Amino acid sequence: MIIQQGTLEKLRELINEATEYRSGPKLVEFFRDLGFNDTYGQGFPSRWVYTQERLNKLNGTPELDKCIRKLFSPVNFIGRFQELDNHIKGFNDYLSFDNWLIIRNGKEITFKKTTDDYFNEVVSQNAKEDLKEETFLKKEFSDINLEKLNLEGPMTNVLKERVTEIENCLASSSPLSVIFLSGSTLEGILLGVAIKYPKEFNTSESSPKDKEGKTKPFHEWTLNNFIDAASEIGVLKEDVKKFSHSLRGFRNYIHPFQQLHSNFSPDIHTAKICSQVLKAAIHQISKFKL
Repeated sequence: MIIQQGTLEKLRELINEATEYRSGPKLVEFFRDLGFNDTYGQGFPSRWVYTQERLNKLNGTPELDKCIRKLFSPVNFIGRFQELDNHIKGFNDYLSFDNWLIIRNGKEITFKKTTDDYFNEVVSQNAKEDLKEETFLKKEFSDINLEKLNLEGPMTNVLKERVTEIENCLASSSPLSVIFLSGSTLEGILLGVAIKYPKEFNTSESSPKDKEGKTKPFHEWTLNNFIDAASEIGVLKEDVKKFSHSLRGFRNYIHPFQQLHSNFSPDIHTAKICSQVLKAAIHQISKFKL
């Protein structure tokens, strides 16, 4: 299978952290089954660069198919099959440009060659999503009040300062700063909410597990984990969950090499989406009650 650069970049994101966070040693282990004999140590490149270089070498070989099957293997998503299907659906949106489709049939992952009909269907769906995005941006959240989140006092003050800085960055047309601040602020808020409702977050199906199957402590959770768990519990609704994942993806460009390899140059429109996601999340969290 040969896939385009944009599809490779999406695959890299799925491997590095979207399906689970993989550290440098874990990435070396992941690619060892695919014909590489790397070792992790001093001088090891950034996770993004390493994964991108390995995928570039696999592209067009049978090992790329094996890589994708390994990534989406259902055995790694026991109890989280809906999450797996969501990952596959999102990746298929990219694969459709390469006229390929991933099919999950129970515990089997197969590939199907597609026609332009499927691609046109995806384009049509994306057009609908663009309309949803426009509607989302037009929503007004006049009752944004961090005090209503009832987080720890010192944390609330820090978050207030960040929200003020985000507004200043928007006014000065500094989109990259808005993206990074919005993502980190959302993560801080969701961590605060998780601390308020530890039982609900820890027992959610989206809670990350260690090798022994135990739920990881909150300081080891990723923003992806917090978003999915918050949605599962009902803290965040589906629309904010979706756009929050977009914000999470943009925030990955805090790594210069990631931004360089993806040729990512955010504009003020992207920044406004990220700011709006944060406002919507604060609004929904403030309304949440068990």
